[in-house]
Amino acid sequence: MLPELNHEEILRYSRHLLIPEVGLEGQRKLKNSSALIVGTGGLGSPVSLYLAAAGVGRIGLVDYDTVDSSNLQRQIIHGTSTIGKLKVDSAKAKLLDLNPDIQVDVYNEPYTSANALRIAKDYDIILDGTDNFPTRYLTNDVAVFLGKPNVYASIFRFDGQVSVFYAKEGPCYRCLFPEPPPPGLVPSCAEGGVLGVLPGTIGTLQATEALKVLLGIGEPMIGRLLLYNALDMSFDFVKLKKNPNCRVCGPNADIKELIDYEEFCGVPSHDHEEGSAGSGLDINAVELKDRLSLNSKLTLLDVREPHELEISALPNAVNIPLGQLAGRLAELNSADDMVVFCKGGTRSARALELLSSAGFKKVKNLKGGINAWAKDVDTKLPIY
Repeated sequence: MLPELNHEEILRYSRHLLIPEVGLEGQRKLKNSSALIVGTGGLGSPVSLYLAAAGVGRIGLVDYDTVDSSNLQRQIIHGTSTIGKLKVDSAKAKLLDLNPDIQVDVYNEPYTSANALRIAKDYDIILDGTDNFPTRYLTNDVAVFLGKPNVYASIFRFDGQVSVFYAKEGPCYRCLFPEPPPPGLVPSCAEGGVLGVLPGTIGTLQATEALKVLLGIGEPMIGRLLLYNALDMSFDFVKLKKNPNCRVCGPNADIKELIDYEEFCGVPSHDHEEGSAGSGLDINAVELKDRLSLNSKLTLLDVREPHELEISALPNAVNIPLGQLAGRLAELNSADDMVVFCKGGTRSARALELLSSAGFKKVKNLKGGINAWAKDVDTKLPIY
């Protein structure tokens, strides 16, 4: 039996009650429904705010990060006053201020194969607000195994995607992307950037799809993928079909349980910016400063994009963007002592792998990148 609305709720949701497709029964459905939102960042912000405002009775938030000032350009559920606080706590406070009649559950833990089924099993719908491939595949497989809709979205620079993956009625994420892209091929938002308003646009569409599914109205985007570009304000749609050979939702599926998704994708399931090349291959900023004072012939290789040099730069560094490095190795001397760096150490770690495979043996990765240098050595440089 659906819960009743009290007088305060009838007033709060009055604009919903006036819509024939929603009405009193629809609003009672929303009050009785639950949604799990994986990620409380750029996408999770508008998604959770609009689901809370719409009266979804129970909202779960999964994240294990803290609020950073670099989040505030797009993660509008957080604010300056919550910098340093847990994202799930910051988001919960904002949601309950917006709508104190709902229940907000928080999971301050990484979303992994060990806990995902436990966390997701009691929710009606899962919304993917993540920014990495391991968690996207994990979220998809959890939704398939539990028989739940997965409202998917992704963003990068000016582009966004939205779909509803629901194996009971259409394709799942693996039907579209059976295998992840090679590690390093697709940069993260931390590496490539994102227009601040983009997650608002895409997240609002994602929330719209979730409400349609929960209400049972309209035509949810099952079997369709929306492609959005903010620069030309274009919306394109791609029809998707269920893959009969899908390893998770196909008739002969051979993946019956959650796997190691970081191993499957070859990348970590987080977007933290301090990259590492591994034991013995890293050098920290202070160590680099000491080496530079002793070795004037040490080559500094900056693999960031040229426009990043306008933000910060190290004197006498050679700039070869990571995407061009394989074709410009002849410009470097494999006999030189070399330290590779980028913004946070992730791209430079990939560059070190490429250089090592090409015969460069005397190469180190600046752990934490030029941001670590700005923090620990030259505080006059900005951190971005």
